[in-house]
Amino acid sequence: MAKSTPSAAAEELRRRLRRLVAAVTSGGAGDAAFDAAGEALAALRDAELGGQRRKDGAAAGVGAGAERGSPAEAAVPEQFLCPISSEIMRDPVVLASGQTYDRRFIQEWLNAGNRTCPQTQQVLSNTILIPNHLVRSMIAQWCTENGIALSTPENQEEDLVTNNERKAFSELFDRISSTSNISEKRQAIKDLRLLTKRNSSFRAVIGENPDSISQMISAVSNPELESNSEVLEDTVTTILNLSIHESNKKIIGDDTKAITFLISVLQSGTMEARSNTAAAIFSLSALDSNKVNIGESGAMRPLVDLLEHGSMTAKKDAASAIFSLCKLHENKSRATKSGVIDVVLKAISDDSLVDESLAILALLSSDHETVEEIGETGGVPCMLRIIKDDQCKRNKENAVAVLFSICMYDRTKLKDVAEDESLNGSLAWLAQNGTSRARRKSVGILDKLKRTIHKAHYSC
Repeated sequence: MAKSTPSAAAEELRRRLRRLVAAVTSGGAGDAAFDAAGEALAALRDAELGGQRRKDGAAAGVGAGAERGSPAEAAVPEQFLCPISSEIMRDPVVLASGQTYDRRFIQEWLNAGNRTCPQTQQVLSNTILIPNHLVRSMIAQWCTENGIALSTPENQEEDLVTNNERKAFSELFDRISSTSNISEKRQAIKDLRLLTKRNSSFRAVIGENPDSISQMISAVSNPELESNSEVLEDTVTTILNLSIHESNKKIIGDDTKAITFLISVLQSGTMEARSNTAAAIFSLSALDSNKVNIGESGAMRPLVDLLEHGSMTAKKDAASAIFSLCKLHENKSRATKSGVIDVVLKAISDDSLVDESLAILALLSSDHETVEEIGETGGVPCMLRIIKDDQCKRNKENAVAVLFSICMYDRTKLKDVAEDESLNGSLAWLAQNGTSRARRKSVGILDKLKRTIHKAHYSC
């Protein structure tokens, strides 16, 4: 009998998984089918991961979604690979557990009826998938630097809104806007939150009724409702759910009342409400026009406060929102003036949110005012420690990028860098072993040190 090849085995697992998914989504399967689907999914992941590791002449993790743009080989950072498919993520999204997956594969997992995180086995509080723009931008940058052409996700069909959904939507908003019964209003807002969470086509109804968000917020402004923390959480989470639908981002972002409401909750809501508000801002800031509106409306200071004092989930949501907003140059200055430098440097020194904090610093380091503050608040020893001790290549890359900017803007910091380099040789090592960007930045700093030493010697 002929021996099954790894690719044939993986294809057989895919066929099996598709059959099991069809069974559990049809409603006629029991717990055994769910378990079998989970086992098949895990087996497929192991088979594909093993196959990737066996490919001696190909870049690990580059699956069907990527094509080689050059013969150069590169090891894909693990955080860029979908934990399910072991391929580079084309459309990374964040699950309620905080784990990031490629949308196509995690959606298949959820469609199979699973309500746990594949990695952590944590029971999910919701099945909302939030685009992870930070990871997507890092993947895009890495692919560009390594000559990898990553294809875009397949076009998905627009959500079709049924007449029944339009009717349900209209009835809900009548209850929210018109009824004088406070208890009924509260229940209607909760129902809207649940419907926009579970039903993607229901989220699309807003596009046909753009004024409905303002109506909902006006209804919540009732004195008997605005002091109710549960109502505020339901309302802000509804806005988060709606923002996931791409066409809704502009509708919400252009609604002054909606942005003002979000910032108000961000300042004084419960921790869950503030966390969901930061997630909503992160989702909305995918549009440049929303980055402008949100930044000008004063979101940065309460986001930085949440980054410093929030729960771990809230801090991550705040970090993602700050990073996305700061892709707009004007918001970099706002973030700096709001105290983000002190907060992220402290987080790094505490070994908390190191990845996110370094990504924010690297993004901000293109701004001269920010670089000065980083240098003045202990940024140099902090970056040197990361370059020397951190095991993550991406963190080393971001740290050396920040250090490069400091050295270019402030020559007085070169002495500290030179002393550390003579003791540890971290930059010389990174110039040989880092990512392509890390190597360039390291070489740039070393050249600057060499020229400075040469000038000092010549002047003597």
